[in-house]
Amino acid sequence: MSIQDLLIQWLSSVPSWLSTILLSTVPLGELRFSIPVAITIYGMDPVMVYILAVIGNLIPVIILLVYLEPVSQYLRRFKIFDIFFTWLFERTRVKHTERYEKYGTLALTFFVAIPLPVTGAWTACVAAFVFGIKFTNALLAISLGVLIAGIIVTLVTLMGIDVISFFWSFN
Repeated sequence: MSIQDLLIQWLSSVPSWLSTILLSTVPLGELRFSIPVAITIYGMDPVMVYILAVIGNLIPVIILLVYLEPVSQYLRRFKIFDIFFTWLFERTRVKHTERYEKYGTLALTFFVAIPLPVTGAWTACVAAFVFGIKFTNALLAISLGVLIAGIIVTLVTLMGIDVISFFWSFN
């Protein structure tokens, strides 16, 4: 049995509202994955899905913003982690310094709001940490980005359902 099959089996035993929250906490997919799943597979109300997905997506944000620095400081005592964090910070600074200098903390909002792979809240927390953005500013910017991304993903999902239904009706 594959990991995907195990995940589907496990999630089928969890209430759909809780599954939506849990799927939203997972890095990479976040609400970009949970909203389409909840609307199309679980048949949940889009407004409820949006609310649950945003809540789920923000849970790890708070945890990451609070604990990323102390955990990385602890791990940097070990050479392999020091190498990793040095690489990560340099890579992030090279790729995003120009945008951060141009837009400031608002860059985090734009970054999260665009629902593409690897532009979610988890990555934004790392960027906030790397650029030394204060907790409150980072939380507000990332939260706003999550709210916008949730609206976009919900609307795109609903439009996709309508388009598929429209073309399906011709068959």
